[in-house]
Formats: sequence, C-alpha cells, structure tokens
Amino acid sequence: MDMQKLSAEFLGTALLLLGVVGSGIMGETLAGGNVAIALLANAIATGCMLYVIITVLGPISGAHFNPAVTLAFAIRGEIAVPLALGFVIVQIAGGLIGVWVTHAMFDMPIWQLSETMHRTGPAQWISEVVATFGLLFVIFGGLRSKPEAIPTLVGLYITGAYWFTSSTSFANPAVTIARSFSDTFAGIFPSHAPMFIVMQLIAVPIAAMTLPRLLR
Repeated sequence: MDMQKLSAEFLGTALLLLGVVGSGIMGETLAGGNVAIALLANAIATGCMLYVIITVLGPISGAHFNPAVTLAFAIRGEIAVPLALGFVIVQIAGGLIGVWVTHAMFDMPIWQLSETMHRTGPAQWISEVVATFGLLFVIFGGLRSKPEAIPTLVGLYITGAYWFTSSTSFANPAVTIARSFSDTFAGIFPSHAPMFIVMQLIAVPIAAMTLPRLLR
C-alpha cells in the first residue's frame, strides 16, 4: 500500500472539511442572519480550498478526496481495488478529523451530531445525483481536454454548484459523513445522510456509462 498516496488523501480530505465547515461557521457568525451571504462565503472558501489541495496534492495521489471519484477511477481501471479501498477509508477518516479540528479552532464541542440542518426530499436527492455527475464530468472532461486546469475547474464547479443545486452540492460521501458530525451551518441531520450517499453513488455508474461515449 502506498502510504504517501494514502497520507495525501487523508490530509486533503481533512483540509477540505476545514474549508467547508470552518467557512460555514464563520460565514453564519458574521452574516447577521443573512443566509445568502453565509452560503456565498461558504461556497467561495470551499472552492478556494479545493483549488489549493488539488494543485498541491494532485501530483501525489491524484487528489480524489472523495469516495465517489475513487469509485469512478476504479470502474475505469485506473486505480487498483486495494488502493481504492484504502483511499475510501482514509478519506472518511480525514473528513472526520477535519471536522473535529474545525470545532476545536472555533472553541466548540469536538463531538457533535447535526441536529438542526435537515436536508431531505426528492429535490435534494436529485440534486445530489446531478451534482456528483457534474463533478465527474468536470474531472474526466478536464483530464481529456486540459489536465493542468483541473484545480480551477473543480473549484469553480463546486463554488457554482453550491448555488444551482437545492442540496448545496455535497457530491461526496466522505464529506456527507463528516458533515453529519457537525451541528453547524454546513451540517446534515445524520438520518438524512444515507440517502445523500446513495444518490451520490448512483451518479457514478451513470457517469461511467455515458461520459466515455461523450469524451472519447
């Protein structure tokens, strides 16, 4: 098992959750009740963090930071199954550590479960399929047309997807799990997380079946 790649995936996912949850806390604190401003701050900070971690860690691990992305690469035969399983484990672990470190930074209880952020219903489930499919489209389309632009493309896509999806574009099972452990602006009620994850994983085979025909 390649420990350098696993370490990169762990660190990158942890930093991603620092960006997501930390900017959500700060945005909500400073926005004075204006949810639009809080969401804008959350989206921009997340996009910026994605640009940085993909640029820095991409040459090491490929910068998946997302079990759905890892599964898509596994389906394409571009990552061995044992390494893919290792990626998923450290992505989930890194996401949880990122959330807990964020809580510590803001002097909040480390251990939390999201109790206030209810995210459920067909509209949000469909949004997670669309958001995850779109992310895979951006990644694999970018790899085909302009690989050096991947950090920018992914950062811009997720920033935009916060706003054009009703779910605010989680598009990542590890992020979904981690966010269920934060009772903050970026949280998700734990019992609502499994359906988000199911929808994200449904998008993977859809992308695997359709994108190769478009991007060949």
